Amino acid sequence: MECTKINNYLKTLLIYFYKMKIEQDLKLDFSDVLIRPKRSTLESRKDVELQREFKFPHSNQVIKCVPIIASNMDTVGTIDMYNSLKGFNMLTCFHKFMNIDDYPQNDTNNYIVSIGIRDEDYTKLYNLYQRNRSACNIVCVDIANGYIKRLVDFCLKVRELIPHCILIAGNVVTREMTEELILNGKVDIVKVGIGSGSVCTTRLQTGVGMPQLSAVIECADAAHGCDGHIISDGGITCPGDCAKAFGAGADFVMLGSILAGHDESGGVIEEIDGEKYKVFYGMSSDTAMDKHYGGVNKYRSSEGKTVKIKCKGRVENTILDLLGGIRSTCTYVNSRKIKDLSKCTTFLRVNNQVNKIYG
Repeated sequence: MECTKINNYLKTLLIYFYKMKIEQDLKLDFSDVLIRPKRSTLESRKDVELQREFKFPHSNQVIKCVPIIASNMDTVGTIDMYNSLKGFNMLTCFHKFMNIDDYPQNDTNNYIVSIGIRDEDYTKLYNLYQRNRSACNIVCVDIANGYIKRLVDFCLKVRELIPHCILIAGNVVTREMTEELILNGKVDIVKVGIGSGSVCTTRLQTGVGMPQLSAVIECADAAHGCDGHIISDGGITCPGDCAKAFGAGADFVMLGSILAGHDESGGVIEEIDGEKYKVFYGMSSDTAMDKHYGGVNKYRSSEGKTVKIKCKGRVENTILDLLGGIRSTCTYVNSRKIKDLSKCTTFLRVNNQVNKIYG
C-alpha cells in the first residue's frame, strides 16, 4: 500500500515536472492564421469607425484616437513622424534620447514620452515634467525585459510623480506579468512583445520569447480582466497583421519597420547603385549602442540588427494603405467599429496564407 502511494506520488511529480518544463499548447504567430469572413451588413469601408475612446482607471483619463502608435525607435519616433501622424489622430512614441526642449508644448494626447528605468531616466522625466507638464500626459517605461522587479518599482515612482499620466510599461508576453504591472505597478497599458520585431534578435541571442499572436491573446485577456489595456508591439509586416492584432484583442498596435524608411523617419540616407536607402536598426543593436552609449558593454551582447530600407517617400501613403486594409477587414467580419473587431474575429489555422508565385 505504501509503495503504491509512493509510486503515485512520483508519477504526479514527473507529470508536473514535464508540464512545467514544456508547455504543450501550440503558440501561434500572425502568419499562422487567417481571419474567417462572416456575413456583413456594412456597405462600404467608409462606414467603419477607426477612432476609439479609452478610459484609464489609474490615471482617470479619457482619450479618443486611432489606436496605432509609431514605435519609440530613433529611426521612427521622430518629430516629423509625429507631425504627420497627428493629422490622422494617431500616436507617436518619441524615442528615449530626445532632448527635453524638443517636446511639443500644446498637444497632450498625440505623443508619448519614452524612458528607461535608470536613475538618469527618472531625472530626465522629472526635469521635463517641471519644465513642460503637458508633455507628460502619456509616459512609456520601456525596457526589453519587463520581468524584472525594478520595472514595477519604477512605474510606482512615475505614478507618484505624475498621478494623472497615462502610464505604459513593458515589454512582456505572459499573463502573470501583465497582471502584475497593472495591479501592482499601477500601469494603464502593457506593451506586449519579445523578439517579434523585424530588427530584433532577442530570440536568437537569448532563446526567449513567444509568438506574437498568442502573446497578444493571453495578455489581452489578462489585462482586460484587470480593466487594463495592451499594445501589440512587434511582428507587424502588413495591414493584415495589424488587423489580426486587433482581432486578437490588442487595444493598440505599435509599428516600427512599416514606418521606417520614409521622409519623416530618422536614419542616415545612403545611395547604392543610384537608389536611396535609409539605415534602420534595433534599439539594442550595435549601431544604437554605439550612437547613444558609446558601444556595447562587455557584460552584454547586441540584440538587434542594422538594415537598409529603400526610401519610401511620404508616410501619408503608407498610413492610408494601412487604414484602408483595416477598414476592409472590418467589412469582412461585420465590425462597424475597430473596438468590436476582436468580438467579430474567428481565426483559422493555415499552412499557407498567401500565393507567392509572383513574390
